[in-house]
Amino acid sequence: MRVFDAHCDVLYKMFLDSSIDFNDSEKLEVNLNGMKSGGIKVQCFAIFIPDSIHHEMRFNAALYMIELFYEKIIKTSPHLRLIKNRLDLDNLAEDEIGAILTLEGCDAIGNDLIKLKTLLRLGVTSIGLTWNHSNYVADGILEERGAGLSAFGKKVVSVLNTTQTWCDVSHLSERGFWDVIEYSDFPFASHSNCYSLCPNPRNLTNDQIEALIDRNSVIGITFVTEFLSSRKSATVSDIVRHLEYVCSLGGEEHVGFGSDFDGNDGKLPKGIRNVKDFDYLINELVKYYSSKQVENFMHKNFFSRYPKYKD
Repeated sequence: MRVFDAHCDVLYKMFLDSSIDFNDSEKLEVNLNGMKSGGIKVQCFAIFIPDSIHHEMRFNAALYMIELFYEKIIKTSPHLRLIKNRLDLDNLAEDEIGAILTLEGCDAIGNDLIKLKTLLRLGVTSIGLTWNHSNYVADGILEERGAGLSAFGKKVVSVLNTTQTWCDVSHLSERGFWDVIEYSDFPFASHSNCYSLCPNPRNLTNDQIEALIDRNSVIGITFVTEFLSSRKSATVSDIVRHLEYVCSLGGEEHVGFGSDFDGNDGKLPKGIRNVKDFDYLINELVKYYSSKQVENFMHKNFFSRYPKYKD
């Protein structure tokens, strides 16, 4: 069964350790061999700039990760295909794996729209407005102020609307979330779970989930233990529980997966170690859902909500 994974942090790990080989490195939870074994059809690769990078160097760090993406990932296999628009996605050959470049937090662009447009021209097709803290665009979910979109942030969203680019609400403050629902044409959550099941601030409330469903959007259930369970550990059943909860709110056609492989600090559910273990999740899902439903969860819900054709 094909898999669309809406979030991983491979580029961040490769940024920190230049010795990593994407083909088969055991340091990575997502590598080329694992993607093939795990049935990955589309994998999103996030550009994440850590707080430790000086603000004047963050755009350069983003450019370096993009270079890693093209030179160390895309070029590793003739079967990896860069996805820059819906046409690329629709035209994926049977033996090809799509690779989508995303930005996790707009810290890299500062308050400069030219930097944003440059990243979009270089192939980024999904923009997460914040990580956990504040930037010129908005506040992240752990910023005590809890502000929404700034005037600059509204300009950023306008650019994303014009370029038909996904606007990712994962990590965004609650007020920022509602601003995105109001102003964005293409909102979605790449890797967020259900607050009602696990009251972590990174998770989405019922109202937020229902708002994304009402916008015909999609939510990626993530595998990070602390977003799955209030316990110190989690299992694949917790993943299914969050998925089922979104379904119970009317989201059966609006839920998929954003694993957060390589960005979870080793905090994964029992039985889920790397991208190969999507099979383990699928085997659990087929106990409760039809093959068609599981196919929608694993692939089609995200695939069908990728922004439509660009000019």
